[in-house]
Amino acid sequence: MRIRDILRRKGGAVATVRPEATVRQLLAVLAEHNIGAVVVSPDGASIAGIVSERDVVRRMHERGAALLDRPVSDIMTAEVRSCGPADKVEDLRRTMTEHRIRHVPVLEDGRLTGIVSIGDVVKSAIDELQSEREHLVDYIQNVP
Repeated sequence: MRIRDILRRKGGAVATVRPEATVRQLLAVLAEHNIGAVVVSPDGASIAGIVSERDVVRRMHERGAALLDRPVSDIMTAEVRSCGPADKVEDLRRTMTEHRIRHVPVLEDGRLTGIVSIGDVVKSAIDELQSEREHLVDYIQNVP
């Protein structure tokens, strides 16, 4: 299975915020879309960073409520691992596990075309196992 298969099922919409948006504005986007991470992008197509609920919680613990009025660029992760639509889901699963990453932006020709979460990856694995199970049951039931 490829990343494009996941995006085909879930769509390519990606919530983004500009680097100068405040953490308060970031929280509004997370709540509005019921998501755990947002790509930080100056133009909606390129990636400046990524920021998650965890980033907010950890920095809030360190810096207090004043963080809410600081720019997202203060707390984002600037080194973002990304993948492409043709990449294998199995490879992404390994990367996400090894590096403890929950959200990976998808780039095609240098442009943001989607985002894949660990939940998407787990769901694809479950779907593959279910499909294999159905094929095996069908095979066993039809053996002469």
